Amino acid sequence: MTETIRTRAVLLDMDGTLVDSTAVVERLWLAWAEPHGLSPQHVLSVVHGRQGHQSMAIMLPERDHAINLRENDAMLATETSDVDGVIAIAGAGDLLDALAGHPHAIVTSANVALMTARMQAAGLAVPVSAVTAENVSASKPDPEGFLLGASLLGIDPADCVVFEDSGAGIQAGLAAGMRVIGVGKHAAAHDPTYLVDDLTQVAVVPADDGFDLVIG
Repeated sequence: MTETIRTRAVLLDMDGTLVDSTAVVERLWLAWAEPHGLSPQHVLSVVHGRQGHQSMAIMLPERDHAINLRENDAMLATETSDVDGVIAIAGAGDLLDALAGHPHAIVTSANVALMTARMQAAGLAVPVSAVTAENVSASKPDPEGFLLGASLLGIDPADCVVFEDSGAGIQAGLAAGMRVIGVGKHAAAHDPTYLVDDLTQVAVVPADDGFDLVIG
């Protein structure tokens, strides 16, 4: 069964949506958490989809946030230099190619350097429009990033479709008043508007007023 979604713009998360960086993200975050005695299960339930300093604040709520900001800078630098195992999500390259000429942007919790490193490692072109950690004051699940992405593209939020994999990201897209296509097996638990296993299940079809996303 297929579903057709009329839209005027697409906003794409990066990690877990376009790029599979799970191995490096989990390896580095578990190494960070070990001296703090945090359980791996708790760490992995928090870190996906959020900016690093917010994840640290959730896991170490009593700690001075200035320390989180410093350690997040160090973590971003380490993540940027370590792209071992980073690969494209199935169908990501074809989807980005199909979106050429249509309004679309990346909305990621990564900074520019990390976004560029991971997209390049996965063999994917970075879209012209992007919202990164440098552009927002609040991390997902706050909707700020997606609302800014819609504003950059000049499209009403209700006419945008978000692609996301994480709970924080799906919450952010829905809070922005957008429809959300959940990507991957873990997305279903967070009640996205639509769900796909990977991006091979998505086709882009031009239409008179915007374009259609055909999923199935």
